[in-house]
Amino acid sequence: MLTKLGQKFTDGFTKFMPSAYVFALILTLLTGILALSLTDSQPISILEGWYNGFWDLLSFGMQIVLIIITAYCIAQSSPVKSGIDHVARLIRTPTQVYVIIIALGALLSLISFGLVVITAILGRELALRIKGIHYPFLVACVYFSFNGWVCGLSSSIALLLNTKNNFLIDKGILTDVISTDFTLGSILNLAMIGLFVVVSPILIWLLIPNITEGKELRDLQTSLYDEEDSVKDEALSYKLPFRALSDLLNNAGWLQITVALLGVSYIGYYFYNHGFELNLNIMIFIFLILGMLLHMTPMRYSIAMKRASSNISGVLFQYPFYAGIMGIMLASGLGETISNVLVSIASPKSYAFISYITGGVINFAIPSAGGEFAVIGPSIITMVQELGTNLPAAEVTAMTARASMSVAYGESLSNLLQPFFLLIIFPVMSKGIKIQARDVIGYLFIPFIVLFATQALMVTYLPL
Repeated sequence: MLTKLGQKFTDGFTKFMPSAYVFALILTLLTGILALSLTDSQPISILEGWYNGFWDLLSFGMQIVLIIITAYCIAQSSPVKSGIDHVARLIRTPTQVYVIIIALGALLSLISFGLVVITAILGRELALRIKGIHYPFLVACVYFSFNGWVCGLSSSIALLLNTKNNFLIDKGILTDVISTDFTLGSILNLAMIGLFVVVSPILIWLLIPNITEGKELRDLQTSLYDEEDSVKDEALSYKLPFRALSDLLNNAGWLQITVALLGVSYIGYYFYNHGFELNLNIMIFIFLILGMLLHMTPMRYSIAMKRASSNISGVLFQYPFYAGIMGIMLASGLGETISNVLVSIASPKSYAFISYITGGVINFAIPSAGGEFAVIGPSIITMVQELGTNLPAAEVTAMTARASMSVAYGESLSNLLQPFFLLIIFPVMSKGIKIQARDVIGYLFIPFIVLFATQALMVTYLPL
C-alpha cells in the first residue's frame, strides 16, 4: 500500500516539479510579489535588495563551496575508493543497497553534508554491479541519507552559535557564544541522530518500489562509458617522457606532506586551546589538510580538486539567486514579517514547534541553514528572550539552543521537497543518463510526512 501511494506521489511530482534552476526563478518572482503585497516597500527598493543580495553571502557561499569540494576531493582518494570497492563487494541485493545507502549516508553526513558525494559514488557503483535496482529511487535514497547533517559536525547553525564574533553577537542579539553542548551534544539532537540512522532505513525499506522495469541504470544510460581514469593514473599521464625538475616538483610527496603536517600541527593546537569547538572554518581546514594527506602529491591533489570543482557548477550560479531572494526578504522586511507573525503566536510550550515550522517554510526561499538563519535568527532568538524574561540565564540559553536547532531540523527536512541540494549529487549519479529533480522528489514525500510528524513531537517534548 505504501509503495503504491509513494508511486502516485512520484507520478504527480514528475508532472509538476520543474528543474532546480526554474524553481529558483519562480521563487524569485513569488518572493518579489509577496514583498510588494505584504510590506510597504517600493518596487525599486525590492529590486535594489535583490541586486545587493546577490553579493551579501559571497563569503558564506565560498565556505559552502569549499565544504563540498574538499569532501568530494577526499572521496576521490585511493584509500576511500578502495573502501568503497570493498563495501560494494559485500552487498548483493537491491534491498541491502537501499537500506545500507540510507544508514551509511546518515553516518557520513554527521561528519559533513559534503560527504554525501561518497554515498553517491557508492550508490552509482552498486547500481552498475547489482541487477534490479530502481535507480531514481536509489538517487532519492542518497539524497534522503544526508538529511541528518544538521545533527552533525558541519551543522552550520550550531557552529555559527559557537563562533566568536558571529553576526548575532555583533548586532547585540546574543551576548556570548552558545556551546555545542547545548546543541549538538543535547539529548534532543542525539535522539534525532537515532531517527536518521536507525528509523529512516526502516522507513525506506517499507517504500521500496516493486517494479524496476525500465528504471535500472542500464535502462536510463545514454552513454555506456562509465569509467574514469583514477587520479593517480591521470597524474602519471602528465609526466614528460624525460626526467624534468618540473615533474619532480609536481609529484613531490615530501613537499605536500610537509605542508600538510604543518596543518595537522595547527589542528592539534586548535583543539588543545579551544576544546572540541567546531565552526565552518576549522571543518574546511581539516578537510583540506586530510585531502592533502590522502592524495600525497601536489599533482594528484590538483587533479582531484579540478574534478571536485566540476561538482559545484550548479551551486555557483544558483546560490546567488537564492542570496538575491534573501536580499528581497531583508530589504522589504518580508522575512521579518513572516517570522514575526509566527513568533506572535508562540508560547513557552510552542516556541520550538513554531521555530521548526519557520525553518521549514523559509527554507523554500533560502535553501541554506546559515543564510536562512541570517534572516530569521534574530526574530527567533528575540522571541525566546522575551518568553524567558524572568528565567535564569542558563535556561534561556537552553531555550535559545532548542529554538535554533528546531529551525535547523525544519530547514533540513524541507530539503526533501526543495531540489537545490540535489545539485551536489547529480554530477555523480546523473553521469551518462537523463534524470531531473522531478524524477526523484516524489519518492521523498511520504518520508517527509512521517519525519515531519515525528520531529514536531521531538522538538516540542524531548528534553534538551
